[in-house]
Amino acid sequence: MNTSSQIQAHIVDIFNRKIFPAIITIADGKIENISPCETAPPKYILPGFIDAHIHIESSMLTPPYFAQAALPHGTVATISDPHEIANVCGLDGVLYMLEAAKNAPLKFHFGAPSCVPATSFETAGAALNANDIEVLMKREDIFYLSEVMNFPAVLNRDAEMMQKLDIAKQYQKPIDGHAPGMKYPTVKDYFDAGISTDHECFTLEEALDKIVVGCKILIREGSAAKNYEALKPLFHTHPQALMFCSDDLHPDDLLKGHINLLVKRAIQDGFELFDVLFAACIHPALHYNMNVGLMRNGDAADFILVKDLKDFEVLATYINGEQVAAAGEVTFSIDFKQTINQFSIQHFNTEDLKIKTSKPDGSIDCAVIEALDGQLITRKIIASLKVKDGVVLPSIENDILKIVVVNRYQAAPAMVAFIKNFGLQSAAIASTVAHDSHNIVAVGSDDEYLAKAINALIETQGGIVYADANEVAVLPLEVAGLMTNQSAATAGQAYEKLTQKAKANGCPLHAPFMTLSFMALPVIPQLKITDLGLFDTSVFNFTDLLL
Repeated sequence: MNTSSQIQAHIVDIFNRKIFPAIITIADGKIENISPCETAPPKYILPGFIDAHIHIESSMLTPPYFAQAALPHGTVATISDPHEIANVCGLDGVLYMLEAAKNAPLKFHFGAPSCVPATSFETAGAALNANDIEVLMKREDIFYLSEVMNFPAVLNRDAEMMQKLDIAKQYQKPIDGHAPGMKYPTVKDYFDAGISTDHECFTLEEALDKIVVGCKILIREGSAAKNYEALKPLFHTHPQALMFCSDDLHPDDLLKGHINLLVKRAIQDGFELFDVLFAACIHPALHYNMNVGLMRNGDAADFILVKDLKDFEVLATYINGEQVAAAGEVTFSIDFKQTINQFSIQHFNTEDLKIKTSKPDGSIDCAVIEALDGQLITRKIIASLKVKDGVVLPSIENDILKIVVVNRYQAAPAMVAFIKNFGLQSAAIASTVAHDSHNIVAVGSDDEYLAKAINALIETQGGIVYADANEVAVLPLEVAGLMTNQSAATAGQAYEKLTQKAKANGCPLHAPFMTLSFMALPVIPQLKITDLGLFDTSVFNFTDLLL
């Protein structure tokens, strides 16, 4: 059955860099014709926004509920790396995401996770080898090889890693990069392996070094990592090299906005409209060969209707010619409740969490992780901590707390170290969202609160939790310990309450749980902790806690 409709508005033609009144004719989900006219209502049609790199799992929402939150903000498509769930459930986890995504109209474009586990320095729930990558790459619904986090393996031309890269090249699919802090000339060796993007630039100098060797730069603004301010001068010098992404976005932030907020911010900063929209709407679709319409005759009718080109208030979002969101609400229902998980450990007690030394009393120098607000990177600092009865104690007055990582896939001792800048006075927070292997990670002021928080997660088989003397508050994440089959509004409200509890107890961080989730990631500088020990990326190996 041939279905046809028309919309009259001002067309924002990003390719030809012009705006004009026109009538768009839509037939069978595609743009049949764009016909210029004399006048049009005071509203604008443009291609929808694309998040060029996001882990859907980090929104704590399954794909249908992510779509429910993102579509009203004008997001029509994503480049989605499912390596979070792959680290928990392997190939089955990737297949779960592909199946779940079919239950919403947003155009998810998943990649094949290249580094599961990210390194050999932590315990994941599963592994994906080169044969698994080929199984995925053969599929039409896998669009790229996702971020190559194990950059030492690339620089050393490790055989297994190079095989994965070669498979992506064989199927002519792009390869995403992950090279935090990498500078020239090392960066040339990394990108010469066929890698084409990076979303980990913290400084303008770093981004320029990568652009020189042909890398596309994804400007990231997520819940924890925020790099727009550092990288925005690139819109003056290299606009054609840019895309926007969020990487990791928690549900409370997703409710406030998505790529539309970055577009608005860039326009308000005075950057050229068409350069900004190229990064937000066009460049990702071209680079990743996405199945997304770009407002040309014959394209899928994927576009958004906005009130103006200053605030980018989204009036309606269309996918394949169908209005899927309007006035902040979606026009479809969700009936998807499938789950998948892997969790197998017993309770911990306070004795399991003590840091012991042969020194009976006094003090001892310790390596301490210094968390940085708004960044995934950390610093390594040295602090002198008290020893009492052979146990090293945290220093609440100096904001040096305990951090614990517990293997959630098999029985193993807890790994315990110290961390600065979480600020908790008499509480603990914990999460099974712990990039990238998603073991339990917890920070707390003492062992009692830490044990309460960790055991609450063991009982619920995953989630995030706040614990103090009076309560244990949990947001269960029943899907792989990463996501919930609830709406963004429901999950976001629960998450915000937990965040406020942590802040009320002294935590100064903008996003305490998001920051916590990256403290166990050993591919991001400098000092991190995994379930196997304290890890220093400057030597890319384990290091001593007690000095």
